[in-house]
Amino acid sequence: APPTVRIVHSGQACNVEEERYTERVYTIREGETLELTCLVTGHPRPQIRWTKTAGSASDRFHDSSVFNETLKITKIQRQQGGRYYCKAENGLGSPAIKSIRVDVYYLDDPVVTVHQSIGEAKEQFYYEKTVFLRCVASSNPPVRYSWKRGQETLLQGTDKGVEIYEPFFTQVETFSVLTLVNYSKPQFYNLQTSTAFPKKIKDLPDKVVWFFFISFLAPPSIKLLGDDPIVVNPGADVTLVCVATGGDPAPTLTWIRATGVLPDKSVLNEGTLTIPAIVAEEAGIYSCIANNNVGNPVKKSTIIIVRSLKKGRFWITPDPYHNDDNIQIGREVKISCQVEAIPSDDLVFHWFKNGRLLQSSERMVITQTDPDVSPGTTNLDIIDLRFTDFGTYTCVASLKGGAISDISIDVNITTSTVQVAPNLTVPKGKSPLVTREGDTIELQCLVSGKPKPIILWSRADKEVPMPDGSMQMESFDGLLRIVNVSREMTGTYRCQTSQYNGFNVKPREAMVQLIVQLPPLLEEKIFEVRK
Repeated sequence: APPTVRIVHSGQACNVEEERYTERVYTIREGETLELTCLVTGHPRPQIRWTKTAGSASDRFHDSSVFNETLKITKIQRQQGGRYYCKAENGLGSPAIKSIRVDVYYLDDPVVTVHQSIGEAKEQFYYEKTVFLRCVASSNPPVRYSWKRGQETLLQGTDKGVEIYEPFFTQVETFSVLTLVNYSKPQFYNLQTSTAFPKKIKDLPDKVVWFFFISFLAPPSIKLLGDDPIVVNPGADVTLVCVATGGDPAPTLTWIRATGVLPDKSVLNEGTLTIPAIVAEEAGIYSCIANNNVGNPVKKSTIIIVRSLKKGRFWITPDPYHNDDNIQIGREVKISCQVEAIPSDDLVFHWFKNGRLLQSSERMVITQTDPDVSPGTTNLDIIDLRFTDFGTYTCVASLKGGAISDISIDVNITTSTVQVAPNLTVPKGKSPLVTREGDTIELQCLVSGKPKPIILWSRADKEVPMPDGSMQMESFDGLLRIVNVSREMTGTYRCQTSQYNGFNVKPREAMVQLIVQLPPLLEEKIFEVRK
């Protein structure tokens, strides 16, 4: 027998007419549990699968329930409303499909904001002031608004100084605006807005927001105390102070971070934010926000900079005017030194030869910053290299003010230690490499040269990230270790020499091919044959 399908449920349902089409809609409150049961007949027993208009029904609940007769979603959310389909098939005839529309009802707390405008004084005795109160509430279905002053319900046309505006179209987030014209009397007003559905929904009561104000309203204004930006050493306690300089009623103050949530250890006390023992990862833009529902919230930001000095590198450039990758007597040699410093303006370099401080001269030119490369780079140019120039050159990077340890990089310039440009090869039998999905594999490139350069690994066949998520991975020994190999990692990998800690010459590169074998996949098909 071919399959048949019927969807049953417990709870509320109503007939909804849209564009002369009426259908039965299952309604449910946000946060409740949705249960839909798919009753099927047929032999062999049909296989059942639930789907949703916007994709798989498993987006918000456990995958196993997708293939059960009963679809269950606990604590349903508003975005989970839509049309759900039950599909049954057993290989006989066409699959049987039934659907049901689920409408999730919700009502958020209404929010009132106040804006005001003061017209130009046309004459000395005439001065107009208008106040706008805007009420917004997200809901499904759309809400109905009502305004009250004390116990008096305000209606359009009944009060000469009151105007009420609501949009004519319906939408999920509707709004209502109450306008008080020529509002100049110093009275105490109590305005209330309530929201209610066109017809009552069980256990979904109206919501009310109260707003108290007198005739003197002012939007918030704030200022930040202290330096901007704030430059501190790692481990220091940082305190950001935000004070309100205006606003009626008094605004509430809070702090946010541009890149996400505040650090877990931070302490917030009204307008004061304290971050104890700050680390480099907690640096960034912090903003103070003031809000009193009069006009728009006000925001002021400051930057916290945590001083740091790390990742020292060097590279050697042989004479650029000769096609030779080696260092030779009588030619020019440039030693470049680079570090990552925050803030970069506080970075200071010093050069030493065999422990003695070097000063710029005609034959040894020191450049503190190189505009052709990234910040934090210094160069030592040795013009007309001589035997007396051989030795150990030390680049020392430091930050002004101390408290951060200096970085020292040694470079040897001698006939025996620096004379071989880099070379790169793949060991015999190391390409192609064959492995199984889930195994651990090591890709290898052999590198030679003095000094030995860093190896950069990347994908050669496609523009995709490496296993660690970056586009390039560094290796100091030429090995690339991949744990838990997946089928997507099949392809060609490029290893190439980096200019860092080596010669600044044209990169050498080699290719390694990786082949990932997959186990066979079996899919069971059950057929019932009767004679």
